[in-house]
Amino acid sequence: MLRVIRTLGLALGILGGIVAAQGPEFAQQYAQRLGGTLDELRRSIAALDADAAASGTNRQGAVERLRGNGDALVARRGEAARADIERLQRLDAQKQALTEAGGPMGRFAALLRDPDMALARATYQDYVPAVPASADGIIAGFLGFLATWAGWRVLTDVGRRLVPGRRQPKAA
Repeated sequence: MLRVIRTLGLALGILGGIVAAQGPEFAQQYAQRLGGTLDELRRSIAALDADAAASGTNRQGAVERLRGNGDALVARRGEAARADIERLQRLDAQKQALTEAGGPMGRFAALLRDPDMALARATYQDYVPAVPASADGIIAGFLGFLATWAGWRVLTDVGRRLVPGRRQPKAA
């Protein structure tokens, strides 16, 4: 019976390691999606800048003209442009934080601090579980294994002590 319990503990530890490795993998897939989103926002804002320059104004002036327009459609496009500019700034800062994140699980921790919820939802919907072979993935997997295995050991040790009538082996 003891072998079964130990084997189960080892299996749970491996499962815990695989689950823990999903944090860095999610962060990796989020970072890839973040890069694509940044590229698209930059393209859109560059088009706005080009249109503004052709009209003899700058980005801020173009956004204000659009937002102040009496036509509701044009005003909404101005508000959307303003929101895109703000989002680009936020996502650029997040990309920088993800790039500078160090240590095991650093990128995942940076992601958890200030995620873009629309981007996180989209990443989750397309998420493909994997066990990353990066240093972060290996360390996270190892930590998950240790935490799960140690938790199992503690539970089984406590369980053995609580079961009445079971004799404890005497030290020689």
